Amino acid sequence: MQMLRDLVSLFVGGGWVMYPLLLLSLVSITLTVERTAFWMRIHSPGSRRRLSRLMSKIRAGDTTAAIAMAERSGSIYMRFVAGLLDHATRTNADAGATESAALELIEDARPIIERFSVILSTIVTAAPLLGILGTVTGIIQSFRLLGGAEAITDPTVVAAGIAQALYTTAFGLTVALVTLFPYVIFRSQADRCLGRLETVSATIAEHTPRRDAPAARASSAA
Repeated sequence: MQMLRDLVSLFVGGGWVMYPLLLLSLVSITLTVERTAFWMRIHSPGSRRRLSRLMSKIRAGDTTAAIAMAERSGSIYMRFVAGLLDHATRTNADAGATESAALELIEDARPIIERFSVILSTIVTAAPLLGILGTVTGIIQSFRLLGGAEAITDPTVVAAGIAQALYTTAFGLTVALVTLFPYVIFRSQADRCLGRLETVSATIAEHTPRRDAPAARASSAA
């Protein structure tokens, strides 16, 4: 209880800037939990094994079984594979057209992959700036008291402004640091996911059989 009272005292002593910083910290924690659960589900060992089995079927030319397997799963990789295989087999597209369709599907998946990245990046930038704003307002408050017509007999009056400056700076830096490390990890996971989607699309373009392939081979043989 004493620790809680101390924290409340520090928060109140930081002035009005502590309230938007508290809001940013709550948003950061919420988004961090959501993104952590998302990437743990997408890049879990089970998900990697399913994707590996799916790619084995594609390399073996078993497109029908690959599509059926992809449609049974709701992961972003499986939806991408199902959509691309469906496009490749339905339109009888060549490798170039398949790669173009893959780029479109990747761009469609990008908002899900990079969700909340802009918000987390904004928090990393805005939190220290809010802390500096609290520092400036606290110092202004102290100098206003020192420059007043009345003599200052109680030093704690001036110390309140200095304390506000220190509290807001510390809180702003803490929020930024707590957000920065998850943000960097999430960015690396997003880059990894996008790179894997590109690899999958290249494999599909290379191994998906075309309906006109036998005719083309017969023509070349003749």
